[in-house]
Amino acid sequence: MSKEIGITVKKNEDFSEWYTQVVIKAQLTDYAPVKGLIVLRPYGYSIWEFLKSSVDQKLKATGHENGFLPVLIPESLLSKETTHFAGFTPEVFWVTHSGDAEIGDRLALRPTSETLAYSMYSKWIKSWRDLPLKINFWNSALRAEIKSTKPFLRTSEFLWQEGHTAHTTPEEAESEVMTILDIYRKTVEEELAIPVIVGKKSEKEKFVGAVYTTTMESIMPDGKALQMGTSHFLGQNFSKPFDVKFLDKQNIETFAWQTSWGVSWRLIGALIMVHGDDKGLVLPPRVAPIQAVIIPIYSSQPDKEAVLRKANEIKEVLAKCGFRIHVDSRDEFTPGYKFNDWEMKGVPLRIEIGPKDLAKNKMVLVRRDSLKKSDLSFETVEEGVAHMFDGIQEDLFEKAKKLLSERTKNVADLSQFKKEIETGMFLSSPWCGDQKCEEKIKEDTGADIRVIPFDVKRSNAPCIVCGKPSKTDAMFARGY
Repeated sequence: MSKEIGITVKKNEDFSEWYTQVVIKAQLTDYAPVKGLIVLRPYGYSIWEFLKSSVDQKLKATGHENGFLPVLIPESLLSKETTHFAGFTPEVFWVTHSGDAEIGDRLALRPTSETLAYSMYSKWIKSWRDLPLKINFWNSALRAEIKSTKPFLRTSEFLWQEGHTAHTTPEEAESEVMTILDIYRKTVEEELAIPVIVGKKSEKEKFVGAVYTTTMESIMPDGKALQMGTSHFLGQNFSKPFDVKFLDKQNIETFAWQTSWGVSWRLIGALIMVHGDDKGLVLPPRVAPIQAVIIPIYSSQPDKEAVLRKANEIKEVLAKCGFRIHVDSRDEFTPGYKFNDWEMKGVPLRIEIGPKDLAKNKMVLVRRDSLKKSDLSFETVEEGVAHMFDGIQEDLFEKAKKLLSERTKNVADLSQFKKEIETGMFLSSPWCGDQKCEEKIKEDTGADIRVIPFDVKRSNAPCIVCGKPSKTDAMFARGY
């Protein structure tokens, strides 16, 4: 990767290198000494904090509480649900020693927490009065990703939240699944400004151990799909092996009905890919750590004092409105350098104030997404900036919707499918429901069934692979 200050490749020419340069040069992350791990720098972590705060508030508003789980899980505990754990075995890091001494039961560094959480739930749940139990855990997970790693998208340790709930009835549990999926959708669409397709995973692609998995998927500018979050109906598949049961109102012992769900810092990766440009990061105002940066412009000491005074006045006015504002008063850098620096970091709005602006009683606004300039009177700063933020947020979402629309196509012919998938597309195609046909598509094209949309409009065409009557239309794509 180039050590030059700016982005040295174009997004539409070398997408992978462009992405790597943005995450490093915008000071979101850096590479850790251990392969497959990254360090999240303060600017990158602050974006995660906004996402975390948003999801956390929505979860608490719907009756969920936060808890904490340790990172080490005994192998004996993991083996209680062998089918589930087998799906993670190749990715597990094991702890085998304490100092120089071998430990008896190997300890897994948490790839996911179902087994650990439900061993505890079996202790805490005794009666229907203890339900529903709805706990969310903000933690990290570790999965051995050594090859083809990419910051935020595929690393050996990642930040996420994972929720685990227990209910008295399957209907209540399935309602929980959809409640969570809607929380995720609103967060991604309304705050990250990224449209998603919601639906179910196929049996082949569902979470191991789940009855079914709901998902939200989006398309990235390089034509690859990205799973943005999942919510799983577990039925009684975990409550039975982990003895999570309760006495119902008739005093009959019954196994609980369960769900699990999660999103990760992968959302930040999506944010970078969908909205970023050749100058660097582009952040929607609702998740930007700094929503507007004020650049004072001056050449003399008297001008400096007057301009800085006004810059700080504007900051105070906007801060009282709840906006996150920064005044860049660094003397060691030119205004031009500052412009490029904050464009790289994706700050949604730049406010320029110089002596000529003071004389005209106005300031210059520059949108990061379009780089369009406009003047704003000092008297209307609150309304003007708020309107600008709303416009940026809406325009970013509409631009991303256009990307999704342009890269989505209905295809019922296999030869056309093979041509279209090479261009990087979401392809909606008729499918008979047979896993063999799903696997054949994967073998021939590298594309998976990403999602079977809830609102799918069936074409009634024969299965794109075998020609038998189709059961549904599924969305296929190559993915991260």
